[in-house]
Amino acid sequence: MKIALTGIKPTGILHIGNYFGAIKPALNLAERYDARYFIADYHALNSMKDPHELKKCIFEIAAGWLAAGLDPEKVVFYRQSSVPEVFELATILMAFAAKGLLNRAHAYKAVMQENIEKDNDPDAGINMGLFTYPVLMAADILLFDSDVVPVGRDQTQHIEMAQEIARMLNFNYGEELLKIPQAVIEEEVAVIPGLDGRKMSKSYNNTIPLFASEKELRKLIMRIVTNSQSIDEPKNPDDSQIFSLYKLFAGKEECEALAARYRAGGMGWGEAKEELFRVANRGLLPVRERYNELIAVPEKLNAILEEGAEKARVITAKTIARLRRAIGIAF
Repeated sequence: MKIALTGIKPTGILHIGNYFGAIKPALNLAERYDARYFIADYHALNSMKDPHELKKCIFEIAAGWLAAGLDPEKVVFYRQSSVPEVFELATILMAFAAKGLLNRAHAYKAVMQENIEKDNDPDAGINMGLFTYPVLMAADILLFDSDVVPVGRDQTQHIEMAQEIARMLNFNYGEELLKIPQAVIEEEVAVIPGLDGRKMSKSYNNTIPLFASEKELRKLIMRIVTNSQSIDEPKNPDDSQIFSLYKLFAGKEECEALAARYRAGGMGWGEAKEELFRVANRGLLPVRERYNELIAVPEKLNAILEEGAEKARVITAKTIARLRRAIGIAF
């Protein structure tokens, strides 16, 4: 069976855009691949320097993925920081990662461009963690002989860089020591609209947290921005972010019935929001309850992640042993 790998950066509360746009598609990979999922806590260190906040986010992300349906008995689920072979491979890969390649990384270029526009030093605020981010990510991927890595179309550069670094190492030693991974782009994953109609994103402050309480969920749904159409006017469900969110939770017959009510007129936006709240709360209730159970017992979450790290290290030790022999440091 081919291997799929997914990294999850612990940098904030999960929202329903994450759930439908990333988590569910990633979990579906476990039906077709030998799947590995990791919490990229060292990647998060570039932007998150508060130790208490980082620890909190790690447990929240772990509980979130488990509540969403990740089964640690069927996949490998671990913390990046618990697998030291990741960092040994990253050190090896540094010797084959061209600076010119890292100069082209989108994240690095974006910060540098922002500095230039503000008339600051181009490297102001840029740490080596950000600059070498692609190498650590390549180590995450290549260590597990990953065949596929699910990414958004705007993230394919990460896979391309891992491919380039792996090819350089393989070429130097004249054998395929590292498998060349491929990106899997989920074309069918829709953009999930936020409260203001733009893509749901923490940067826009327009999200609906995945584990919001029933009261908070209703409050947020009632804040969704709508147009000025009156109750009597027919409405186009295809142009409504309320209906777009409704379709994520409702069945086919429910969607058809509500769409007919939109087109017939006689239903205001307040009633449409109530319908959205009804199906959203119904769908999220079991996930919310499971999350609350898990987050209340952090030691259980830690045990699950440590057990996953043990399984991961059985795999990674073989990769590192193979590389050590090839590069000449195993005696």
